[in-house]
Amino acid sequence: MEAVAGALAVKAYDDGSKVVGFFQKKNDYVKDLKENYHKLKSELGKLQARRDDIEAEFNRDKRMQATRECQDWILRVKEMEIQVSKLEEKYNSKGKPSWKPTSWTSRSKLSERMAKKSEEVHSLWMDGIFERGVVVAKSVRPVEKIGAPNIEDKQSLQGAFRNTLNYLKRDKITRIGIWGALGIGKTAIMQNLNDNEEMAKMFDKIIWVTVSKHPSIEKLQEAIIRRLELSVEGTSSTTEEKAQRISEELEGKKCLILLDEVCQKIDLHEVMGFRTLQKDSKVVLASRSRGICYDMDADELIKVKNLSYDDAWNMFQKTVGDAISSPSIKRIAELVTNECGGLPLLIDRVARTLKKNGKNEVLWDRGLRRLQRWDSIKVEGIEEVLEFLKLCYHDLDEIKKGCFLYSALYPEECEICVDYLMECWRAEGFMDYRYEIKDARGEGHEILKELTDLSLLERTNRIKFVKMNKVLRKMALKMSSQRNDFKLLVKPQEGLNDFPKREEWEQATRISLMDNQLQTLPDTLDCCNLLTLLLQRNMFLMTIPESFFASMQSLRVLDLHATAIESLPSSLSNSIHLRGLYLNSCNHLRKFQFNIEALVKLEALDIRGTQISLLEIGSLRQVRCLQMSLSNFGMENPIEGEISNFNSLEELSIEVRSSKLWWDKIVDSVKKEVAAWEKLTSLRFCFPEVDCLELFVSTSPVWNKNSCMTFQFANDHPDSTCPQILESFCYLSNYSLKLVDGNGVNPRMLKQLMVTYAFGLINHRGVSRLSDFGVENMNRMLVCLIEGCNEMETIINGEGITQEVLKCLEHLCINNILNLKSIWQGPVYAGSLAQLKNLTLSRCPELKKIFSNGMIQQLPQLQHLRVEECGQIEEIIMESENNGLEANALPSLKTLVLLNLPELTSIWIDDSLEWPSLQRIKVSTCDKLKRLPFNNANATKLRFIEGHESWWGELVWEDEAIKQRLQSLCIFN
Repeated sequence: MEAVAGALAVKAYDDGSKVVGFFQKKNDYVKDLKENYHKLKSELGKLQARRDDIEAEFNRDKRMQATRECQDWILRVKEMEIQVSKLEEKYNSKGKPSWKPTSWTSRSKLSERMAKKSEEVHSLWMDGIFERGVVVAKSVRPVEKIGAPNIEDKQSLQGAFRNTLNYLKRDKITRIGIWGALGIGKTAIMQNLNDNEEMAKMFDKIIWVTVSKHPSIEKLQEAIIRRLELSVEGTSSTTEEKAQRISEELEGKKCLILLDEVCQKIDLHEVMGFRTLQKDSKVVLASRSRGICYDMDADELIKVKNLSYDDAWNMFQKTVGDAISSPSIKRIAELVTNECGGLPLLIDRVARTLKKNGKNEVLWDRGLRRLQRWDSIKVEGIEEVLEFLKLCYHDLDEIKKGCFLYSALYPEECEICVDYLMECWRAEGFMDYRYEIKDARGEGHEILKELTDLSLLERTNRIKFVKMNKVLRKMALKMSSQRNDFKLLVKPQEGLNDFPKREEWEQATRISLMDNQLQTLPDTLDCCNLLTLLLQRNMFLMTIPESFFASMQSLRVLDLHATAIESLPSSLSNSIHLRGLYLNSCNHLRKFQFNIEALVKLEALDIRGTQISLLEIGSLRQVRCLQMSLSNFGMENPIEGEISNFNSLEELSIEVRSSKLWWDKIVDSVKKEVAAWEKLTSLRFCFPEVDCLELFVSTSPVWNKNSCMTFQFANDHPDSTCPQILESFCYLSNYSLKLVDGNGVNPRMLKQLMVTYAFGLINHRGVSRLSDFGVENMNRMLVCLIEGCNEMETIINGEGITQEVLKCLEHLCINNILNLKSIWQGPVYAGSLAQLKNLTLSRCPELKKIFSNGMIQQLPQLQHLRVEECGQIEEIIMESENNGLEANALPSLKTLVLLNLPELTSIWIDDSLEWPSLQRIKVSTCDKLKRLPFNNANATKLRFIEGHESWWGELVWEDEAIKQRLQSLCIFN
């Protein structure tokens, strides 16, 4: 019992001790409540301070962000703050009895929890010591989407976009320039590049920058730094430091840099810190100026053209909606679309404005009429576009502004001869007329280049001509109306029978009434400030009143060509400042009734096709540019010696379209007189024999001292089927030589051939190939026409040749050669024909092979191929001559035209070629051609297939899907 009692006593003692200990501990918690509270607050403060330091560290550098571990820790701190806050609320609570610390037990529990929480807070503070750091570099999004507009239904924009994509995929192309007029859609193309998924996969980063009107290095750097989310220490960092920082960020990354609205050259080294782009990085820039693209070393240029009418109409319809469901309004809307000139910006603004008219036909018609007159009135929706287009105009200097406004005198979309336009510019004083005409033409070409580079003027298919878009022309007329010194009266091609009213012309400084049906003119035109008067091609205008020019003392340009006038009145003597007089094709003009000696400043005179005798103009010794016809020497009694009076001439053109025998009577004396002139810089002349040409060259002091003299020599006046081909390609055709009805190779002619850029060989005998003239004499040749030389069997014989042949040739036209069997025979020396862009073959009935063995590999620049009426051609690219042909053969070919080839069965044997640049193919009367060399993967740029529907229906296809793909491109005729 004692043992049991002892055990129980011990147990009771232990239990009592535990109870006492328990209550003692609880009592300690109660006593330490306040201390534990303050300790918890202290630990929390340390934790929060640690958290704030970490956040400050990664917030200080925008390039950096918290590590994943650090982010999780910060979330735990946030949760801990909530838990501590709840304990603090219980400690401070006085209004809630269940939590009021009055009872001993509740105070003990609260104190205990605070003590444990303090340990947790301290532990969490310890976890906030990150040995590997708290920040890592922030990941920048590869691309920031802009929200690009849909351009799939706009062929010109989509074509430019696709071309840019293709160029971006080529390793050797690093810079691409997209250029075109303001409002043409360049930004839309750039936005589509930025948002394109394929681009996002190709590049690590896509950087978009809109360059401001007056860009600075600092602004461009700031835009790039924002895009890359970089932190550059200090607001006073230099541009060099920022460039270095950008360069470091982009190092090793494949980037696409998109620069929109580039208005002047940008040095990417100064902006981004590298002289050459990082490996595989690319730059695409958009500018209204082609020159800026060149200045920025663009490898490839893409011009954005105006929308076609169909694309413009589709865009207009989508913007306007069902308001044009009415047939009558639709007719008006179609005319409105035409007035917009294919400019997307203008189409959008006009469509949005007219959409407000609903289906009110009267308002639509009023809108059309106002749009047609917006050069003289304000029209809603137009003014914004006008202000936009003015940017280009205001960037021009005063001389270029004048040249641009002057070009608006001609009808919209009308071809304007460049040489003639420059003569008018010079006569008007836009170029310094004290210098030689050749220098003035050089200056004129610089002006013209800037205007065309800005798309203010456009080149036509005939390179020697330009035209002005109708919208830009209206802008020019509007701008001229705001200038007191450039008041224009412009009414060409308006069917006028009567001269405009006095209030229209009395303040004008320039008047254009060309291409009308005027029959009479006012008795006098009181325009003392008139500088230019253009009345050409008023075919019913037969007489000019005697006093018509009485007050035109300031007149500088007068164009009456292709009118029916028979004489010029005496009042023209008052126009003492006249510098340009154009009377060509005035077939009835026989005499001048005015004192021609009064025209002391006349420089340019054109009397081609008139009956004016040299005797009439013999006193005009100051004339510098004279264009005349053989008829001006006198039809019945040819005048000899009179042309010697014009020894101040710098440019002479004698048009020979009459009897060869008659020309032969006077050519020797004319040649001798012309050869003696020392100021001559340009001569267009017909020599009856090569010996006559050689004699002129050997005796002319100008020719021997001036290797830059421009010339167009012919030894006959043939009725060639392609008479203008030597002049249709480029300005360098002014160095042209045309041999007609000749025989063999005259050694005296080879010296002239060496300096010739455009060569025509027509109806020549005694040669079996062009290379008989010596390939070493053709190194400068750019254009070559061979026609009617029926003894030729090939153009070049490559046997024994050890140098490039026709290495600069760009255009080759072979026409009507009955015995021609090939273009090239024998080996092809590397580099031969390397620049050939256009090849035309017509009416060569024995020609069987176009691309001989090894020839096609030398044609990387060939863009246009036309084969017509060659009855023996069976294959365009012969398999037997081109074994192992690589898939990228003819990489630049854009158009392929095949006409009347009855034996043609194949373009190429299969679909293995890529045809990477082909855009258009035209086929007519090639009934045996049953297959096209295309599949679903090649010819990705093909946009048009022209041909007869019956021919298309008989084609054979390997896959119906290929037919479906191509059928959408067909234009049936």
